[in-house]
Amino acid sequence: MPPWGLPTVACALLAAASGAWSAEDFSVEAERQGDGIEVRARAFVAAPASVVWNVLTDYERLPAFVPGIVKSAVRERRGPRVRLDQAGEARFLLFSFPITVQLEVIESAPHWVVSRAVGGNLRRMLGRYELREDAARGGVLLLYTGFIEPAFDLPPVIGPAALRGTAEEQFAAMVAEIERLAASR
Repeated sequence: MPPWGLPTVACALLAAASGAWSAEDFSVEAERQGDGIEVRARAFVAAPASVVWNVLTDYERLPAFVPGIVKSAVRERRGPRVRLDQAGEARFLLFSFPITVQLEVIESAPHWVVSRAVGGNLRRMLGRYELREDAARGGVLLLYTGFIEPAFDLPPVIGPAALRGTAEEQFAAMVAEIERLAASR
């Protein structure tokens, strides 16, 4: 979610961060769509669905392992609905862009988590994690789709690159944490 995007919600660091996966197991695509960035990511993780689910929904622990997130606090939980406050930044080279967001999250255990921005300095932010168990390979195919459009001006080249890079780095970190926890079991 995602971290932002679930989430919630950030390019050249991807190869270093994802060294444990082969190209067919891990991919992140991010492209500019109007004033925002659309992200599509997928990774096969050798982990039980319960571990994947626990990492995705442990919102308050996200700052411990997701780069760019410095705060993630649950404001309210009502059944499958969760309200979160998150803060962090998107970085590119020497530039950084602060991001604050209030998210409304809906969980459908253990299949998917969707989120959308309902406040903060983002005009729009939508994210969806989907878990598909793969018994033949003994793990889970983790899919993420998201869109982020800041409510602040981004420099034409640097801004989109920062959002792209942050999304890639954060998804890689999420996958790394899932695999780390699965290996420690």
